Amino acid sequence: MEQKPTRPNSYLALAIISTILCCLPSGIVSIIYATKVNSLYEDGKYDEAIRASKNAKTWGIVSVVIALVGWLLYILIFGVAMLGAIANGGY
Repeated sequence: MEQKPTRPNSYLALAIISTILCCLPSGIVSIIYATKVNSLYEDGKYDEAIRASKNAKTWGIVSVVIALVGWLLYILIFGVAMLGAIANGGY
């Protein structure tokens, strides 16, 4: 009997949270990979399950990073605009 390796983490929670709160397109890609992990593992495709797990994690992190960069740019742009308005006495 062949010993099964440990089931890889699907990162489904990260995928769902990053889709809802962060960046929809990359979050959806993360969900797609996350949902493949368990079925690939059960089919005995352990290497593919590990690869899908890594891809789910990577795309989840990409989604969070895109959201953070977007928020930083948003704050920077409006922060500079507000400081400019204050400096010119328009506020």
